[in-house]
Amino acid sequence: MNAAGVFIYVSIIAWFGFNSQKIFDKSPSMLIPLFMLLLFIISALVTGLLVLGKPIHLYLSGFKKESFILLFSTLSWLILFLIMIVVALLFR
Repeated sequence: MNAAGVFIYVSIIAWFGFNSQKIFDKSPSMLIPLFMLLLFIISALVTGLLVLGKPIHLYLSGFKKESFILLFSTLSWLILFLIMIVVALLFR
């Protein structure tokens, strides 16, 4: 579930980045790099919470084995999503 949340969030941000020239004015501005850096920081926070939030909570609650299982299963799903995207790019 956490990996799916990260995948959906990253897909939305990627779509936004792909269409940013249509959304924003094409003239150079200091606001665009500022916006992109803030978006990067917020994205790191959101994805960090989605990937690490529940495992850290479980670990601190004494469920150490379950926290590592959740963390590595989330990582495995993210790697699977990455492989699926690479395959889709290679065979399109």
